[in-house]
Amino acid sequence: MKLEIRSAKRKREERPATNGENDSNVFIVFGRLEMVSQILSMSFLVLLLCGIWHFNAVDCVNASVMREDEQPNNRILVLLDSLVTKETHSMFFKSLVEGKDGRLPYTLTFKMADEQNLHLSKYGNYLYDHVILFCPNVEEFGGSLTSESFIQFVDDGGNLLIAGSSESSDAIRDIVAELGLEMDEEGASVIDHHNFDVRDEGLHTLVVAKVENLVDSAIIRGKVAPSMPFLYRGTGLISDPENPLLIEILTGSSTSYSFNPNKEITEYPHAVGKNTLLIAGIQARNNARAVVSGSLEFFSDEFFLMDVKQSDYKELPSSGNQQLAENLSRWLFKERGVIRVANVDHHKPGETQPSGYTIMDDVIFEIKVETLEEGKWVPFKASDIQLEFVRIDPFVRKTLLPVAGKPGLYRAEFKIPDVNGVYQFKVSYERLGYTYLHSFTQVSVRPFLHTQYERFIFSAYPYYLSAFSMMIGVFLFSCVFLHHKEEGKEKSE
Repeated sequence: MKLEIRSAKRKREERPATNGENDSNVFIVFGRLEMVSQILSMSFLVLLLCGIWHFNAVDCVNASVMREDEQPNNRILVLLDSLVTKETHSMFFKSLVEGKDGRLPYTLTFKMADEQNLHLSKYGNYLYDHVILFCPNVEEFGGSLTSESFIQFVDDGGNLLIAGSSESSDAIRDIVAELGLEMDEEGASVIDHHNFDVRDEGLHTLVVAKVENLVDSAIIRGKVAPSMPFLYRGTGLISDPENPLLIEILTGSSTSYSFNPNKEITEYPHAVGKNTLLIAGIQARNNARAVVSGSLEFFSDEFFLMDVKQSDYKELPSSGNQQLAENLSRWLFKERGVIRVANVDHHKPGETQPSGYTIMDDVIFEIKVETLEEGKWVPFKASDIQLEFVRIDPFVRKTLLPVAGKPGLYRAEFKIPDVNGVYQFKVSYERLGYTYLHSFTQVSVRPFLHTQYERFIFSAYPYYLSAFSMMIGVFLFSCVFLHHKEEGKEKSE
C-alpha cells in the first residue's frame, strides 16, 4: 500500500506543469527582475547625489575660503530717519564710496532706522562691518535691532559712528550712555557768545570751533590746516574724565557751554568750557572703535562748503569739516592707527632657536611690529616700545631698540635674574590713536644643576683657609703628641 502511494506521488511530481502554474512562475521571475532593477537604479541615484554633494561641498569650501581671504572689511550699514539726509550729506557718503587718496572704497547700504526687516546678523554672522547712525530722531529701531544690539556689535569688534542733535531721541541716548558718554538734556545746544558765525540766528548756537581744540594726535585727526576752523551746531556731550577708553576729539572753547537757548539759565550748566565735548571717540579693549558727534549737521554738505565768518567779522576760507570728517572716518574704520605683532623670537646669544633658560643666562628678545597703511602692512616705526620680563612683578624692563637694516624689527638684550620660576616676555604698547598691542610669551627659568655651581667660591677663601689650617694644626698636634716622650723620674730606695 505504501509503495502505491509513493509511486502515485512520484507520478504527480513528474507530471508537466499546467498553464496557471507557468504563469505564476513567470510573474515571480519578472517581479524579482523588477526588484533588482529598482535596487540598481536607487544605488545609481544615491551615488549620483553623493557625487553632486561632494563637488558642491568642495565648491562651497573654496568659495568660503575665497570670501574670507579676499572680501575686504568694507560693508557699512547707514541708518537714517529721513531719506533727505542721504541728499544733504551726499559729500560725506561719496567720500566713502569712491575711496580716493588711497583709501578703501566702501559698500553702503541705506535703510530707514524703523524698517521692520532690519538685522545686523544672520545665522551667527554679521552682515556689516561698520554701522553709521544718522538718525537722531528715531524713536525705536525696527526689526530685531535695539540699543543692546549695537553695543553687542561693538563688543564683537564692529565700529560705530553716531551723530545726534539737540533733539536726540531716547534710543540714541541709550546707545551713547552705554558707550560711557551722556548727551545733554533734550533741547540743549552748545552756545558760545564769543566764537560764533555771523549767520547765526541770534542764539549763538552756530559755533566756530578752533583747530586748537582738536585732539593732539595726527593718527586720529589727520592733517588739518590750522587756518580752517570747524562749524558746529548741536548738543554737548558729557563724559567721565577718568574713563580710560575715552578720547576727546573736539572740545568747545573756554567760553562755551551747553544749555537750552530758549530757557533762562537758573542752574549751572552740565557742560562748561573745555569740558563741553563736541566730538568724542571710544576705543574698546577689543580695539573696536566708536565716534559720537552731538551734531548731525557737522557732516552735512552745507557745513562742508560753507565759508566761516566769525563774530569779529573776520572772514576765513571754507570750514575744515570735510577734512576732519574724512580723517575721522579713516581712523574709525581702521584704515589708520592699526598695528600688529608680525613675529616674536627669543634665544641665547649664538643660538637661533629658543631653548631652556637657566638663571643668569644672557638672552636676546626680538619682535617685529607692522602697521596698516593704505590697505598694506608696512614696518612700524617707534622709539618707545618697552619689554618687561615678568614673574608676577617685572624683574627686567628694557626699551626695545630698532635693528639697523631691518625695518620694524626691535631687539633687547639682558641677563636673566638670579631667581628661577615661570616668566613672561611681555610687550604692551598703548598709545593714543593706535590699537592696543599686547604680546605675551611664557618661558621657564630653572636653577643651576649641581654640576653648574662654582667649585670654589672666591668669597669663601677665608673659610677654606681656616679649614685647612685646622687640619694642619691637628696633624702637627698629633705628631707632637705621638712622638713626644717625657723623661722618667728615678725611684728612691
